[in-house]
Amino acid sequence: MKQNTKQYTIRNIPNQVDQILRRRAKMAGKSFNQVILEALVSGVGESIKPKRDFSEVIGSITEKEALLIEEEIHCQRQIDIKSWKA
Repeated sequence: MKQNTKQYTIRNIPNQVDQILRRRAKMAGKSFNQVILEALVSGVGESIKPKRDFSEVIGSITEKEALLIEEEIHCQRQIDIKSWKA
């Protein structure tokens, strides 16, 4: 996973806290572990840095849009020979 991460075992979690965390996870569509990490990090006044891997973008455009993008990239890669002659 990540470098320099730690694992904790926390005991005696009050039922009310457990229920709140599980409800948050379910409502947000996140894992229970992720919700607990977010609560812990937030509790110490920090924030979790977002991923910058573009995973939310992959698969979000249509095939037609992808082809238009490819065509535009192809056009921009064309070299105008007249512009290169001195």
